Amino acid sequence: MTPQPAGRFRTLPEYPLATIPQKKRELAARGVDVIDLGAGDADLAPPPAALTALERAAHTPAMSRYGFGMGLVPFREAVTAFMVKRFGVRFDPMTEVVPLIGSKEGISHLALAYLEPGRYAIIPEPGYNAYQGGTLLASGEPYRYALRPRTNFLVDLDEIPEKVLRYTRVLYLNYPNNPTAAVAPRDYLERVVATCRERGILLVYDNAYSELAFDGYCPPSIFEIDGARDVAIEFHSLSKTYNMTGWRCGWAVASPDIAAVLTKVKSFTDTGQFMAIQAAGVAAIESHETFVPGNVATFRARRDAAVQAFRDAGFACETPRATMYLWIPLPGEIPSALFAERLLEEEGVVVMPGSGFGAGGEGFFRISFVVSPERIAEAARRAGRVLASLGAAVA
Repeated sequence: MTPQPAGRFRTLPEYPLATIPQKKRELAARGVDVIDLGAGDADLAPPPAALTALERAAHTPAMSRYGFGMGLVPFREAVTAFMVKRFGVRFDPMTEVVPLIGSKEGISHLALAYLEPGRYAIIPEPGYNAYQGGTLLASGEPYRYALRPRTNFLVDLDEIPEKVLRYTRVLYLNYPNNPTAAVAPRDYLERVVATCRERGILLVYDNAYSELAFDGYCPPSIFEIDGARDVAIEFHSLSKTYNMTGWRCGWAVASPDIAAVLTKVKSFTDTGQFMAIQAAGVAAIESHETFVPGNVATFRARRDAAVQAFRDAGFACETPRATMYLWIPLPGEIPSALFAERLLEEEGVVVMPGSGFGAGGEGFFRISFVVSPERIAEAARRAGRVLASLGAAVA
């Protein structure tokens, strides 16, 4: 008899990006020119200082030993210096910082400490699939809140049923938001923090896009909000800010009590990120002033090109103030999965259907402006052809 996985495993949906690499290989083998606007994974280089630091550290034997939860102390110190300089909030490097193997693993593992059967996590939908995955693997109860234009893609806690709020342990928030590119006003964050303090809810604030903002917008840390230290943990990543997605290096900051919870869980699941990568992370963080403005300018040019190209192709496009995404509505009754499938099979363009982020994302698709403006424009022209074909079929 074949061993059967636990019931919680069977509750996991398919991960939306899991099948894309193989499909791309198949299309390329057929000679198709594939343009990938799916993953938030830019074709840009990391900071030169990070590459130099990695090479140097990789030749240091001590860097190849276990880092354990402590990790590289200079990495912890670089994180705290960044949080002070960027947000004006102070954290103790030894008790309030948790080095991570990318923010995704920390977000997922945290649920194991706070959720159990009968206890809810409020999950924005569409949203990062790690929120749902962590909740389900921890045997928690997901309450999926649909992010829609009527609330400016904000989770309105006043709309959550009282019977859910009473048993809610975790609230996941992500602003600037993936995939909608929405941003959260400060007064909204103040209301959320107040509700979490009143009800004893852990606020998991995913701030992976804090440095990828445009037109003078400066995303805050949740810890700029009074009272947040009582209830919040904030996650950051080198992935988007420094074009280091595959390096898997990030961190969380929180009060000592909350940070210790995640640290303890991680002590049973991993023995720390390769310390040479943490050394490279130090160099990346310390290059913020010289590297990030130019990198953001590149993304801004790509954003502007993407907005114009998709508008020209017949789509309604808002201009986002942050992230590397456009969240584009589909007209009529065109299913997002059908649109994405046709676009990939007929035109070789990878986009993410809104339904891939949960039912709340239906009616939209996401593109990542992670390639050159010229390639984005070509992808938009191809998408316009599919839109016209599907629109005629629906009509």
